[in-house]
Amino acid sequence: MADGNDEKGSARADLCRFLAACYYQPGSEFSEEGVFDSMLAAASRIDLDFATRARRLGEAFSAEEHDGLLLDYTRLFLGPAEVIAQPYGSVWLSAEESLMGDASMAVLQLYEEGGFEIAEDFRELPDHIAAELEFLYLLIFRENQARRAGEPGALNAAAKLRKRFLGEHLGRWVGPFTAAVSAGAQSTFYRELAGLTERFVRMETTAGGEKT
Repeated sequence: MADGNDEKGSARADLCRFLAACYYQPGSEFSEEGVFDSMLAAASRIDLDFATRARRLGEAFSAEEHDGLLLDYTRLFLGPAEVIAQPYGSVWLSAEESLMGDASMAVLQLYEEGGFEIAEDFRELPDHIAAELEFLYLLIFRENQARRAGEPGALNAAAKLRKRFLGEHLGRWVGPFTAAVSAGAQSTFYRELAGLTERFVRMETTAGGEKT
């Protein structure tokens, strides 16, 4: 039987990966690949609150017309006029609300430290919410690997980098970002996604890292 920490760690990694996927343009592949069934399975291994939120998210996706979701995605994250919820950390972490500022450079440095390489076909800036969630997934995954392998040094390094990344970057801007999504969304799906994202990142931010 799997250790409780292993089981929850695996669930956290899976949920993080599926959350990242939801910040890409919505398409039929979400249903075809069973994203929301897999997300619910992962969330159910964490606790009842996460399971409830994940179930609502999947139900909201099924209830929405694809064109309506695509329109809301565009309004929220792309424009064409004013973007309601800029999905870039640098916008929320700089007084000038500028793209590719100091915050972007800092997160790139953390990616380098963590050995995280953005895919060549990724067409967004490096501090896009999807990229930052994918980096968080990688760090949780590495913690899980190190724990199973009985490698305390590697476990500690991954946990420390995760806490640093959350404390300096994602954990600082996810709150105002998801609040903007919730306030501006016309679809239940994106309101539910915002709430689940904020709840997950808050859990990761407040969770204790491994001790040295």
